[in-house]
Amino acid sequence: MAIAVGTRAPEFSLKSKRGDDVSDVSLSNNAGSKSTVLLFFPLAFTGVCTTELCDVTAGLKQYEDLNAQVIGISVDSPFAQESWAQKENIGITLASDLNKKTAQDYGVLLDDLMGFGAVSARAAFVIDKEGVVQYSEQTATPKDLPDFDAIKATLEKLQ
Repeated sequence: MAIAVGTRAPEFSLKSKRGDDVSDVSLSNNAGSKSTVLLFFPLAFTGVCTTELCDVTAGLKQYEDLNAQVIGISVDSPFAQESWAQKENIGITLASDLNKKTAQDYGVLLDDLMGFGAVSARAAFVIDKEGVVQYSEQTATPKDLPDFDAIKATLEKLQ
């Protein structure tokens, strides 16, 4: 079960790849300066995940205008994520939770998805500048998308 609103968000440090650069992505990078939207998704190169992150990319300016950074997290390697992002023109930061610890810390690790093993559920969190969860949603199934209107409404309240 996803961690609750009002909970201090667990810190993480995950790898992200863009071009030749591999960098660390952590929640504390935004501390005190902006909100963070975490979007956990099961697997790169799948239909619903591609739709979700391409739609978010298309509306990325709305999140930036609400002083938020969007980070997509999956159990894929940073190399697979980068290949997928290039193929689909995904513009948000993607972070690799290859050891599945972050999904577990946020309460959104599925034991098994269609025989592929443990992956993150589809889930969304809004974390304020102080590191407190202000929105928490795990979708009923991996085929369902988060409530992006509710996510944006939460970010608006944090302005």
